[in-house]
Amino acid sequence: MTDHLTRYAAEFIQGTQLADLPQGVVVLGKKHILDGLGLALSGGASHCGELVRKHLNELGLGPGPATVIGTSKKIAPRFAAFANGVGIHADDYDDTQLAVATDRVYGLLTHPTAPALPAALAMAEATGASGAAAMLAYHLGVEVECKISEAINPRHYQAGFHSTGTCGTFAAAAASARLMGLDVEATQRALSIAGSQSAGLRENFGTMTKPFHAGRSSESGVAAAQFASYGWTATDRILEAPRGFFSAAGGGYDAGAIAGKLGRPWTFAEPGVSIKPHPSGSLTHPGMTEMLRLLREHDIKAKDVVRVRVGTNQNMPNALIHHRPRNELQAKFSMEFCMAILLLEGRAGLNEFTDEVVLRPDVLQMIEKVDFVVDPEAEAAGYHLMTTLIDIELTGGRHVKGRADFGKGSPAMPMSYEEVAGKFRENAEFAKFPAKQAEAVIAMVRDFESLPKISTLMALLAR
Repeated sequence: MTDHLTRYAAEFIQGTQLADLPQGVVVLGKKHILDGLGLALSGGASHCGELVRKHLNELGLGPGPATVIGTSKKIAPRFAAFANGVGIHADDYDDTQLAVATDRVYGLLTHPTAPALPAALAMAEATGASGAAAMLAYHLGVEVECKISEAINPRHYQAGFHSTGTCGTFAAAAASARLMGLDVEATQRALSIAGSQSAGLRENFGTMTKPFHAGRSSESGVAAAQFASYGWTATDRILEAPRGFFSAAGGGYDAGAIAGKLGRPWTFAEPGVSIKPHPSGSLTHPGMTEMLRLLREHDIKAKDVVRVRVGTNQNMPNALIHHRPRNELQAKFSMEFCMAILLLEGRAGLNEFTDEVVLRPDVLQMIEKVDFVVDPEAEAAGYHLMTTLIDIELTGGRHVKGRADFGKGSPAMPMSYEEVAGKFRENAEFAKFPAKQAEAVIAMVRDFESLPKISTLMALLAR
C-alpha cells in the first residue's frame, strides 16, 4: 500500500458511505460544523473579511451558486471557499487536530475544519447536494487532511510550513472530488493538483496571511477537483513519490500513520479534535483554562496581583512569539496578553481581542507583571503536551499555583453541543447577525444529515 498511498486515499474518498461513520463521529462532526459556521460569520465581520470582499468585488465576478456566509453574495465555488475559509480562521478561533504520535511538537497538527468545511459547502451548493452528502464530504476531507498531517515528518511544521495551509489543500480536494462524483483515477489527479498548490509559512503567524492560508487551501482544493474533472493531467502518486508531497515538504513520512489508517480510527474519534473556547492560539488554552479555574476558586482580584509566572516547555514560546503585543493579531500569540486579560476581565472572547483592548493602559501594565518562561517540569512532561504551570503571587506574599496539560474544548474536557451553540451565538452577535436566523441555524445543524438540500441551510446563513 505504501507504493500506492494516493490511490488508497482516492479509493477511501470515493468508496466510503455515511453509514460507515460511527454515530459518535457524526455527532462530533455536527459540533465542529456549527462551530465553523459561527466562525465564518464573525470572521467575515473582521477586517480580514472586509478586505476579502473588496478583493472579490475587484475581480468582477459574475453570480454563482455558492454563498459567502454572512452576506448576500453568491459566487463561484472556489471563491466562496476562499472567503469562508479565511473567515473561519480569521480570529484563530477554530478547531485543532490532536496528534497521535508523541514526537509531534505540542501534540497539535492542523486546523481541520477551516479548509474542509468551506469546500464541502461550496461544492454541495454547486451540485445541489443534500446535508448527508455535504456531511460525508466534510468528514472525508477532515480525515484525509488529518492523516496526511499525522504521517508527514515533524520537520514539515518545525521548519516553518503551516500544515493547515499545506495539508488542508488535500482536505478541500477530497471533499470537492466526492461531491462532484469523480472516479478514483480523477480523484487521484485532484489530490495531485492540490499537492502542487500546497502552501503556507508559519513566519506569517500573527498577521492576516495566516487565515489567508486556510482560505487559499480551501480554494485550491476546489479548483484542483474542478480541473481534474476536465481531464487535467497530473501524477497519480503525489503523496508517496520521491519528489512528491511527503518527501519535498517533510523529508519523509511515517507510512504506518496513514497506510490502512483512513477511518481506522476516524481522527474525530481518536485522538480527537479540539474546539476553541477563546480566539487565540491553541497553546494558550491550557493556561487560560487553568487561570480561569484559579480565578473562580480563589476569588483572585486583579488589584491584588503582584506577579504571574507562566511556565511551559521550550517549544511553546517559539509559536507564542509576541511578548508585548501591539494589536489583536499579535495578542492571539501572546501568553502574556491572554493571562493579563483574564486577570482583568475574567473572560477572553472576541470583544477582548481588539486593538483597542490590547493597547489599554491597564492591560499594558498587567502584561508587564506576567513572566512567560521555560519550566523544567513542563519540559519533562514532553513536547506532545501543552503543559502549562501557573504561579500567581498576590499581595501579602501569598501564592496560588496550578497546572494544566489540556484546555477546555479538548477531548479531555469537551464542549457540549449547547456550549458550542453558545459560542455560535457569541460569534453571530459579534457579526450583528439576526438572532432568529442564528437560532434556526443551530437547530438545523443539529439535524444536518436530514437536510434534503444544503442550500436550505446556506440561505439561512446569508443576509
